[in-house]
Amino acid sequence: MSKRDYYEVLGVERGASEQDIKKAYRRLAMKNHPDRNPDDETAKARFQEASEAYEVLSDAEKRGAYDRYGHEAVDGMAGAGAGGFGGGGSFSDIFGDVFGDIFGGGGGRGRGGPQRGSDLRYTLEIDLEQAVKGTTAKIKIPTLVGCEPCDGSGAKPGSKPVTCTTCGGVGQVRMQQGFFSVQQTCPACHGKGKTISDPCTSCRGQGRVEETKTLSVKVPPGVDTGDRIRLAGEGEAGGDGGPAGDLYVQMAVKAHPLFERDGKHLFCEVPISIADAALGGELEVPTLDGRVKLKIPPETQTGKQFRLRGRGIKPVRGGAVGDLLCRVVVETPVNLNKKQKELLEEFQRSLEGDSHSPRRKSWFDGVKDFFDDLKI
Repeated sequence: MSKRDYYEVLGVERGASEQDIKKAYRRLAMKNHPDRNPDDETAKARFQEASEAYEVLSDAEKRGAYDRYGHEAVDGMAGAGAGGFGGGGSFSDIFGDVFGDIFGGGGGRGRGGPQRGSDLRYTLEIDLEQAVKGTTAKIKIPTLVGCEPCDGSGAKPGSKPVTCTTCGGVGQVRMQQGFFSVQQTCPACHGKGKTISDPCTSCRGQGRVEETKTLSVKVPPGVDTGDRIRLAGEGEAGGDGGPAGDLYVQMAVKAHPLFERDGKHLFCEVPISIADAALGGELEVPTLDGRVKLKIPPETQTGKQFRLRGRGIKPVRGGAVGDLLCRVVVETPVNLNKKQKELLEEFQRSLEGDSHSPRRKSWFDGVKDFFDDLKI
C-alpha cells in the first residue's frame, strides 16, 4: 500500500516553514492522540501517520532527501508502525520538541537561578515652566531592594542555599502521563533550584526587603506629558541576586493659568478693551521669558491671532523653537456708571449706518436671505 505524501498528511504546502510544520503536527497530534481516542483505530492510524510525517519534515536532512527522492529515500529513517521511529530518535523526543513550549520547554532547561527584577513606573507632575526650562526633581519610590544581611541570598548569614534534591537544581520536574511528558515547576523549591534550610531573619528567606528610596531625576528642557525618563537599575531588586529592573519616570505637565501647550507652540488669550480694539494700541503680554510689547492695529476684531515667533518651546528632541500665539478677545465693559452709559449711548447713536460694522451687516444680510429661501 502506497504512502500518502507527507505534506498532504500534515496539510501544509511544500514550501512550508519549520514553524508551520510544527503547528500542523501539533494540531493533528492533539486531535488524534490515542489517549484521547482509546477505542478509535482510525485515529490511532492518523496519529502514527502524522508523527511519521513530522519526524521526516522537521529534520532538514531528511526533508531534503524526501523532497528529492520521495518515500524511498527516507523509509530507512522513519518507522512506520506503532513501535516508534527508527534511527530518528524516540517518539517522546519528537513530542517534547513540539509541545515543549506549552509545558515549560524541553532539553532539561529549568527556571532556577537569578531572576531580573520588575520594572517600575512613577508619574512625575511638573509645572509648565519646569517642563520648558528643565529641572531636577527629588522623588520617593517604594520598592524591593536586595537584603543586605544575606546579600540577597535569602539564607541566614553564615549559611547558604543548597541545591534542591527534588529537581536537582533545575527548578522543574518532569511528569510522564501516557505519551505526554509534562514539565512543571518544582513543588519543593518553587522553581528556584535551591532550598533554604535556615532563612535570613531580615528578609525571611526572600532575599529582598521593602524600602522607600529617594532618587534625583534630571528633567531635560522641552519635555511634555507622556515623555518618559529611564533610570536603569532603579527598579525592583532581582530575585536570587539577579539584576534590578528599571524605573520609568513618566512626565505629567500641570495645566497653566495663562498658557496652553500644543507641542512646541504656546497659546494664550489676551483681553483688550473696545477702545484699544477700535483705535489700536500697545499692550504688554506675558511669555515664559518675561513680558513683551504687542502692537494692536486699529479695527482689530475679537479672535484675531498674533504670532510671536521664537517665544514658544524648544523640543526636547531638538529642532526650532516654537511660537507664542496670542488670541485677542474684545472685552465688553461692565459696572458702568450713569455718565459712562450716557457717553456710550451717544457713541452708539453716532454709529448709525452699517459702514462701521461690516460683519454685522453681512450677518443680517445672510439671515434675511435664509428666511427668504424658506418662503419659497
